[in-house]
Amino acid sequence: MFSLHNRIALVTGGNGGLGLGMALGLVSVGATVVIAARQQSKAETALSRLRECNAACRFVPLDVTSADSCRLAVHAVIERYGRIDILINNAGMNVRKLPQELSEAEWQAVIDTNLSGAFRCAQAVYPYMKTAGRGKIVNIASMYATFGAPMVAAYAASKGGIVQLTKSLATAWAENHIQVNCIVPGWLDTDLTRAARREVEGLHEAVLNRTPAGRWGTPEDMAGVAVFLASDASNFVTGACIPVDGGYSVRG
Repeated sequence: MFSLHNRIALVTGGNGGLGLGMALGLVSVGATVVIAARQQSKAETALSRLRECNAACRFVPLDVTSADSCRLAVHAVIERYGRIDILINNAGMNVRKLPQELSEAEWQAVIDTNLSGAFRCAQAVYPYMKTAGRGKIVNIASMYATFGAPMVAAYAASKGGIVQLTKSLATAWAENHIQVNCIVPGWLDTDLTRAARREVEGLHEAVLNRTPAGRWGTPEDMAGVAVFLASDASNFVTGACIPVDGGYSVRG
């Protein structure tokens, strides 16, 4: 029930970090993964790793801030493979500033990429999944969807929105046999969190002290949950938000 043999997955922001970790998980159980991102040069390195498992994996250009770009990326996948079975909405960004220092343009860029981008991609795949009579959409939130922190106002707002968007899409599209769920990563070792560690003194030690697992997560730690939510194993799971944080969010 966890096999993704002959399934086609579109992973936004799949050219590195958490996106690549999930993409590698999908191909390991048989999926053909299409990486959608802005930087094709960065995607080539990711593709070489994916093609070790599945030579059919491809790249499509995508700017999630453009509805036209989202539709074109989806159309390119449909034209090549005939369908999209899985969408992972992973593309994202952050601007680390105190809220009073955020410009309107910075605020809008984060919301437009993280939240509106996920909506645009989900809306673009919906007609094809509806016609197929099935589909899996996995959105990527953050523990900042519920936690507060001074430097991530726009990011936290966007990820809180992702949680509510997930629930709304899940209820709207369940009748079409489309399951929409959400992964909530904690402190995982990525380019974004490495930047945070450089900027916030003591962050590394604080995370280790609070995390029951006693370590930072890795992008590969996202793979198992992504496979579960993309596979038939989760056919009766929709609107769920699953933390991947080593226990960080449940520790008092």
